[in-house]
Amino acid sequence: MRYLALATDYDGTLATDGTVAPETWEAVKRLRDSGRKLLLVTGRELDDLQSTCPPLEQFDRIVAENGALLYNPAKREEKLLAPAPTQDFVRALRQRQVPVSVGRTIVASWRPHETTILEAIRDLGLELQVIFNKDAVMVLPPGVNKASGLKAALEELGLSEHGVVGIGDAENDHAFLALCECSAVVANALPKLKERADIITSGDHGRGVIELIDELLDDDLRGREDRLTRHHILLGHRPDGGEVRVPPYGSTVLVSGPSGSGKSTVTTGLMERLAEAGYQFCVIDPEGDYQNLEGAVVLGDPQRVPGVDEVMQLLRQSRQNVVVNLLDIPLADRPLFFASLLPHLQELRAQTGRPHRLILDEAHHLFPAAWQSAPDALPQQLNSALLITVHPEMVSPAVLRHVNTVLAVGDRPVETFQGFAGAFGEAPPRHVPEHLDKGQVAVWFRTDENRPPFVVEVEPARTERRRHGRKYAEGVLVPERSFYFRGPDKKLNLRAHNLWMFLELAAGVDDATWLHHLHQGDYARWFGEVIGDKSLAEEVESIEKADLSAADSRDRIRAAVERRYTASVNAVAFGKAAPATS
Repeated sequence: MRYLALATDYDGTLATDGTVAPETWEAVKRLRDSGRKLLLVTGRELDDLQSTCPPLEQFDRIVAENGALLYNPAKREEKLLAPAPTQDFVRALRQRQVPVSVGRTIVASWRPHETTILEAIRDLGLELQVIFNKDAVMVLPPGVNKASGLKAALEELGLSEHGVVGIGDAENDHAFLALCECSAVVANALPKLKERADIITSGDHGRGVIELIDELLDDDLRGREDRLTRHHILLGHRPDGGEVRVPPYGSTVLVSGPSGSGKSTVTTGLMERLAEAGYQFCVIDPEGDYQNLEGAVVLGDPQRVPGVDEVMQLLRQSRQNVVVNLLDIPLADRPLFFASLLPHLQELRAQTGRPHRLILDEAHHLFPAAWQSAPDALPQQLNSALLITVHPEMVSPAVLRHVNTVLAVGDRPVETFQGFAGAFGEAPPRHVPEHLDKGQVAVWFRTDENRPPFVVEVEPARTERRRHGRKYAEGVLVPERSFYFRGPDKKLNLRAHNLWMFLELAAGVDDATWLHHLHQGDYARWFGEVIGDKSLAEEVESIEKADLSAADSRDRIRAAVERRYTASVNAVAFGKAAPATS
């Protein structure tokens, strides 16, 4: 089950003229009976809601006062999520003849009194926001809205917004619908809300809610997958510049290629973007390759086996990503360890939808082809997993059959696809790209029979770009990859072992030496082939082809380097002395 909860607005959505129809309550009961949670997210005050909507116990949580109050009907507990309004403010509004209703936090009124309300806020020097809900005018502390209230409710329930469908109809629903993984609006919703919605029901008010509930119960919204793409994770770009994205849920992706081909670059970038989007992941790390992964807690090390209980304790925190290091577990015992952990991960997923992604590095360690118990250890469907391996043919066929997307990395994509398909007797794809440049992958969507593998320029992770910049700006390249200023007669042999040193030496060499390498295209070639920065190489190549003096070409190349690597080279200017080194 992907969608574990429905969050609904009240007036204009669940209710018509303040009343919920009996057939709508019947649909709500069917939703609850399916095991899903139901949350009410409304601008109404709780006291008002209790008098107009008696069966509040139908809801697992109620977010009232437009996000300022959280109510647990089962325990009849209230939690204030924002401070109460000041008496001075309320008094000022009443003195100005503004009709107001005062809740625990919210101050509510009606159009056309918003101008007077804004004047009172200004005159008193208060930091308050005004929110509209059709003709209703609500005043709340800054940052308080239906989205902030829904987050608090989901935190109490141990759920993620990525397992929630939201439905609404008016201006104040924008924030909480944007938060939900799937946003729906009823037919009577405002046009601006419809423009941003994933689903627009054909029915209005409660009839639209019934329609949405029926779809949820029928196929968990699988019939809407082609529309539910706004949360897909960026992989990279096609040669024509178009984006290529992968679903955050449901797909099982294999990243495969020779050692050193860039698998970790692809994987780290995807994990970084998953984390940025609020998706929780768990990395199974047999070789300790993710020891320094940002935004994750690492459990286990070369001297200590991670415990299943401590892994699960961390993963129950909805925002916590975890790396499980298996270095202290003998190679032969790793499949058994993972087989013991997997049922716990599956149980947590069934309850909360998390972790959203399992990252299985060195998948041939966890599911070796010779492991006879692999089919029994696997769940019926290995959803939302990312497998990484050098040798797909060494991974259990029972696992590979779950893969629906293959990312081939390195200079032998044909061999990678052949190894994958041959592992379980499937024909490899046709028309495979024969060559991949550094930073590219060949993508094969197996479920799309009419689409052969195609080339994608991978979007690198920020951490990878920082590492790349530090390596080439401040590190020490091996001699054969360094740049040498030798000049036309090879009288010099000045080695630049990084970009910083290149700038320093370039500032001091004579014009003849500088122009010799410039006219041969040596600078662009080094930036492209060794530094691996294509955009820098292209810019420098245009400088090399222009009819420029030694001074002008130096200045332009210096500027091109500094624009990209200023943080790493500390904006070293030509002619400045290098800092002392030990």
